[in-house]
Amino acid sequence: MQFPESWLRQFCNPDLSTEALADTLTMAGLEVEEVQAAAPAFSGVVVGLVRDVQPHPNADKLRVCQVDVGAAQWLQIVCGAPNVAVGMAAPCALVGAELPPQQEGQGAFRIGPAKMRGVESQGMLCSARELGLSADHAGLLALQGAPQAGADLREWLSLDEAVFTIKLTPNLGHCLSIIGVAREVSAVTGAVFHRPTFRPVAPTLADRLPVSIEAPDLCGRFSGRIIRGVNARAETPQWMKTRLERSGQRSISALVDISNYVMLELGRPSHVFDLAKIRGGLTVRWAREGEQLELLNGQTISLSADMGVIAAENGVESLAGIMGGESTAVTLNTTDIYLEAAFWWPDAIRGRARRLNFSTDAAARFERGVDYATTVEHLDAITALILDICGGQAGPADDQITQLPQRKPVRMRVARCEKVIGIPIGSDRMGEIYSRLGLQAELDRNSTEPAWIVTPGAERFDLEIEEDLIEEVARIHGYQHIPTQAPVARLHPLPVPEGQRTLHSLRLKTAALGYQETLNFSFVDAQSEQDFAGQADPIRLLNPIASQMSVMRSTLIGSLVKVLADNLNHRAKRVRLFELGRVFARDAQAENGPMQVAGIRQPMRLAGLAYGSVVPVQWAEPERRVDFYDMKADVEALCEGSGEGTGELQWMPVQHPALHPGRSAEVRLGGERLGVVGELHPQWVQRYHLQFAPVIFELDAGLLQAQRLPVFVPINRVPAVQRDLAFQVPSGVSYAQMQQAVQTAIQNIPVCGIIREVRLFDLFTPPGDTTSKSMAFRLQLQDQQTLTDERVDAACQALVAELATATGAQLRG
Repeated sequence: MQFPESWLRQFCNPDLSTEALADTLTMAGLEVEEVQAAAPAFSGVVVGLVRDVQPHPNADKLRVCQVDVGAAQWLQIVCGAPNVAVGMAAPCALVGAELPPQQEGQGAFRIGPAKMRGVESQGMLCSARELGLSADHAGLLALQGAPQAGADLREWLSLDEAVFTIKLTPNLGHCLSIIGVAREVSAVTGAVFHRPTFRPVAPTLADRLPVSIEAPDLCGRFSGRIIRGVNARAETPQWMKTRLERSGQRSISALVDISNYVMLELGRPSHVFDLAKIRGGLTVRWAREGEQLELLNGQTISLSADMGVIAAENGVESLAGIMGGESTAVTLNTTDIYLEAAFWWPDAIRGRARRLNFSTDAAARFERGVDYATTVEHLDAITALILDICGGQAGPADDQITQLPQRKPVRMRVARCEKVIGIPIGSDRMGEIYSRLGLQAELDRNSTEPAWIVTPGAERFDLEIEEDLIEEVARIHGYQHIPTQAPVARLHPLPVPEGQRTLHSLRLKTAALGYQETLNFSFVDAQSEQDFAGQADPIRLLNPIASQMSVMRSTLIGSLVKVLADNLNHRAKRVRLFELGRVFARDAQAENGPMQVAGIRQPMRLAGLAYGSVVPVQWAEPERRVDFYDMKADVEALCEGSGEGTGELQWMPVQHPALHPGRSAEVRLGGERLGVVGELHPQWVQRYHLQFAPVIFELDAGLLQAQRLPVFVPINRVPAVQRDLAFQVPSGVSYAQMQQAVQTAIQNIPVCGIIREVRLFDLFTPPGDTTSKSMAFRLQLQDQQTLTDERVDAACQALVAELATATGAQLRG
């Protein structure tokens, strides 16, 4: 929320400087994000009075003006603004003046003497845009009132006034107005709060518009009146324009500006209908499925049954509490209007605008709760401004009440409040705070312990439980008055299982391999899930923060590829990335638990990506592009010491939607699927405009966390025996299958129990032979006693027989 300081001080003017006031608001829970001047820095600009205007002798669209800048000094200035006229007052930049940058990235714009089409110009008459006051550049900024020639423009327009930007938490909806903020300042500082008064508008017409409320759970109170004979072309007063612009609102027309002004000052959103465009009366109801509405922003929406509307005989006219419809919008030709101020139930408004992918100031207020007791008073305030600025005759206020919130008293124990805040405050001080906030509070006389009974006001929808009242005491008493004390408690060290390594240790191990960690959203676009995970039906979000973040990711690969693309756009040549994060997948067996949702698995994954050369460019080693086997070595380093039992890694062919079909593999650790490793699929290399394919791995972090404990094994004093066996193997048999058959033989055949290690040391495919290949293994055999040739031969023969049975491999020679 943004507002000028003078507007706030109109209702509460504490004896504080601007900086002290900003600090006071922040410490009261209304965080001041920024305090800046109402206009950007510029100098050398004064009030100029145009005394004479003559056509330019050499240009049809230029004028030669004589401008009075005070001290009996007139300047000749060439001007091309269409609205320059004799007698007008406008900003005049003197020679040497410095104006704000006219385009982003430029420096200050310095005014010097110039000659325009052969005529000397001794300065410049300025528009609002050239001074950085607004986006209006249709003509000169016409200064209203009777400014003195030569007066400093910054002083005349109060351009050095401070403009506050505050960031409110959702529970402070009552502060979404100048009155609300002023009430808080009064409560904190004790300064007088000048509560606005509303004089009822005496009706001069008897006209009424029939209004029927069919949905009391949508609208609790509806107030409105007819005003006829308004001048919609009336000029918005400069004081109102200035306050709106300094509050971030663009001036549109008098009727719209008045409605926005009252919303900012009093926190009351309202709507102005063109009465001539309404057929019959108005009906407040829930929408019907399939109804359409064109909104004021030009968007045509399809309504659902849980959206509130204001309808007439000719259809839906407005989206209740959010935005009006185009069909009954006021224009400059409007003469008769219907003015509406209502109370909409917060639950009936909350989330609807977000579902339609936009937000409005009205929805932001109504979904937090707006004062339901002052609809008629605020209606009178808006009416009085319209009559003063646009003229017209007002009808009587039509006020209908169907169902209003019941403000139930909330009990707060004094001892409990002091225990939560941590310091003694005192019952009297608590009562003073509630009184300053305008809350009705009294001591509980029937309680055995001191307690306050507080009844929230009509604007306070955030006070429902005891903790809410405790927060109010802490805010107004001042967080800065609560001393910082370290907690005193017994420390109980948590057990650290030796067989479980931490996720942080995985991060450190991956970083030690040369990878840099990235952090990405768990939300991705649906196309990314289809590309990298083959998910045609991903887990969708009900209220995505952006269209490209509409589903939950089931793989980390897509996130890493997009980070790679961003780095390459910044001219990176060699990239090493990793991410440790959760992925999301449907699982009917998943149960609720820590970090879990029923029906959704959320396992941790560790993924890495390598792109470019294996090592940075250097003199000692030729440049070589990273490949599958480089990544395989990194994965083996990460898996060292992980897994149950032997923790042996197995590499098997895999078909993965994100990876190259012939340059990828599935990794198994101790017989369990650990993840995948491989080059990015050529299709995605082309789609994401990569020069060549990165190599990627994605592993199950849970399996990597399991750590094998060291076991003492005495050194065997008996020397080992080695044997080399070469097999002719069918071409379809993989090394993993041979490896599995060897392990089966060692575990199940007693004579093979002396085989300690089997390593593949040669792989050969005869030229022209597509049916078989040669695989040579080196066996290491050892026992507690010296091995004989008979035992070694028996073990080798049993192993050969098992491999022949399991894989069809035949011993060569």
